[in-house]
Amino acid sequence: MTFLTGTTSIIVLICVALYIIVTAWLSYKWSGKSNSDFMQGGKSIPFIVVAVMLFSNYNGIMAVIGTAQRAFVSGIAASWSIIAAAIGFILYGLIFVKKLYRTGSFTISGAIRQKYGPSTQIIVSLIMIYAMVMLNLNSYFSGASVLHEILGTNLQVSMILIAVVSTIYYSIGGMKSVAKITVIHTIMKYLAVIIIAVVAWKMVGNIQLVSQKLPSFYFSVTGHIGWGTIIGWILTSIGAIFSTQFIEQAIASAKDEKDAQKSTFYAAGMVIPFGLALGLIGVLSRYLFPKINALYALPVFLGHMNIILIVICSIGLLASVFIGISACSLAIVALIMNDLYIPYFNPSQEKQLRVTHILSIIVGLFPLIFMFITPNILALSFFAKALRVAIAIVAVIAFYLPQFKSTISANVALIVTTVLTTVWYLLGNPFGINDTYIALLTPIVVMFVGRLIKSCKLVS
Repeated sequence: MTFLTGTTSIIVLICVALYIIVTAWLSYKWSGKSNSDFMQGGKSIPFIVVAVMLFSNYNGIMAVIGTAQRAFVSGIAASWSIIAAAIGFILYGLIFVKKLYRTGSFTISGAIRQKYGPSTQIIVSLIMIYAMVMLNLNSYFSGASVLHEILGTNLQVSMILIAVVSTIYYSIGGMKSVAKITVIHTIMKYLAVIIIAVVAWKMVGNIQLVSQKLPSFYFSVTGHIGWGTIIGWILTSIGAIFSTQFIEQAIASAKDEKDAQKSTFYAAGMVIPFGLALGLIGVLSRYLFPKINALYALPVFLGHMNIILIVICSIGLLASVFIGISACSLAIVALIMNDLYIPYFNPSQEKQLRVTHILSIIVGLFPLIFMFITPNILALSFFAKALRVAIAIVAVIAFYLPQFKSTISANVALIVTTVLTTVWYLLGNPFGINDTYIALLTPIVVMFVGRLIKSCKLVS
């Protein structure tokens, strides 16, 4: 279903194109000259910019579209899917950031290597790449749904356009330019969500009519989601924040550990109003457009604005796409280069940067292989986060429970958890048990059993 046609579509397309050209030029202008600039921004990025990167990376287009999509079906409680990140950022800042910053590594796998060794580093890197590819795929589908509303192109063509533009963005300058461009994108994204929420509210006119027509669960704390899933979201968000590669890169790019910690608290403050606004949009969309595909719960409002607001919101939503894809793609490239390429080939600095740019293009286009499937965006998003929970648990054990630290146990825990969580997700969460709990409990059990076995051997 496409609402933007004729002159409106042409004007929006021209404005979006100009925005892309200008920000792409800025990306080139602000690009770094070394591989360190590409990966870490030269460790000179102000804490408020790091905070914006943390917020935007964790609340990209898949969160924007997926939360409204879920709220359309399950009520405003879908906001928990984003608000959970505020809890995660606060805990991350309080108990983990300084320790991580002091390792001097800009990859989570590199930090874990210092505790468990190279074999665990490789396993963590591969799991993280797997999770980041899933997240990137989700960002492509979410972005395609927005572009579909703007241009009327089908999802596959929209995904190709998203892939090409996003790849150009992040492959030009890496972290140094992405950090600055992300601030511009985030302002546009936040503005777009607020505008859409206000437009939806005005279209409804009387919120009491909504509460009278829709079932009561649409306005309850748990909706049709339930505490089990909500707690799962919170645990998954905490685990994912503790182990997400791009978040580690953003933290490593701060000037010092104090700035790194401060950035997490500011990121948490940005999350809550953003999540509530998206939940409200989904509920009001359900009231106004009950028969549409839930995937379009948010972009459907683009067809009910004046041209100025359409342009701002279209740019803001597409900016959110570019943020998410740039973050995931940079994370994948960093892991491949730092863990799988540089240690074994020992290239010169010039060759590192050249290979990094080539790899960036490959990573940016790779998700197009899956363009003909249509996943549940929020479910796939939290599955990708669940995959990273095991990494967070293994890392926390290494830093805070060294008596349980065992390279063999860590490796087994990571591999078993990844396989079991994937199977559980593909089976549709049997017995009503969310895959988050599988990802959370499996590594704990395996590490505990490993400790018991080691203790028994010492006694005997």
